[in-house]
Amino acid sequence: MPTEAATCPTAVAPGAGRAGAGAAEGVCPSIGSDWTDWVRLLKPRVMSLAVFTAACGLVLAPERMPPLLALAAILAIAVGAGAAGALNQVIEAEVDARMARTAARPLPAGRIARDEALAFALLLACGSVTVLALAANLLAAGLLAVSILAYALVYTLWLKPRTPQNIVIGGAAGAFPPVIGWAAAAGEVGLLPLLLFLIILLWTPPHFWALAMRVRADYARAGIPMLPVTHGLEATRRQILAYAVLLAAAGPLPFLLGLAGPLYGISALALGLAFLALAVPVARNRGEEPTALQPEKRLFAFSILYLFLLFASLVTDALVGAR
Repeated sequence: MPTEAATCPTAVAPGAGRAGAGAAEGVCPSIGSDWTDWVRLLKPRVMSLAVFTAACGLVLAPERMPPLLALAAILAIAVGAGAAGALNQVIEAEVDARMARTAARPLPAGRIARDEALAFALLLACGSVTVLALAANLLAAGLLAVSILAYALVYTLWLKPRTPQNIVIGGAAGAFPPVIGWAAAAGEVGLLPLLLFLIILLWTPPHFWALAMRVRADYARAGIPMLPVTHGLEATRRQILAYAVLLAAAGPLPFLLGLAGPLYGISALALGLAFLALAVPVARNRGEEPTALQPEKRLFAFSILYLFLLFASLVTDALVGAR
């Protein structure tokens, strides 16, 4: 496999700025891509979180799907999430080329041609929605289609380059999976999946901003108006704390509304307080350099664990209650 450097005009050096990125506007032919590049195009880490929360929604639904259909539904949601990630990278190929964090991705590095990636993404998107319609129902398939379009068009194409609140509004796209999983099994949307949607919606800004603060120079170089770039670190830290408070309050709602048992209620309370306890040092931190942003680094790492443990406790609570 070729290196990630300048065999293709899209592979712009991280410090090249907008002038260097101009060359990225052409379509570069694939140069020695292998299957791992096509997997990277799907953003597998983001996909895994979508699959996990969708599977939780499916398990929590009051109706049970036949195992093979349930597996097909989860695979369709996974492929749909991957399609959204691929469309995101197609749209942002020039932006990714200007950022050190993303310059090695298959498109800016020139290992996959942009038109090939677009065809691949559209094929996956259409296929995943079709399979979900056949394996589950039209409601779930429609929600999957909306989530793909919301991530690729509303967030990536419209919000991200225009407003520092992009992740607040665009975070709704990432909050769909538990609703889709529930709808696939139940054929409708209940209150519990809507609460899970709300929790992910509130979780996304502090999770994302904790990372964005540490790579804000990349976003500034790429011209992306992320909150740490447009409003500074102090304002971002205040908003992280505010969202942490809202998240700590929203987490126990399924228990408080009688939709989950005490196991979940205790877990949600403890996890919310832990999230808040890690957000307070972020709000108090006055560091500017990436090496001084250790509280932000700890919050980002815990935020991933938070969501996994919260959903796992909800499923465990439901299974224990069923017995």
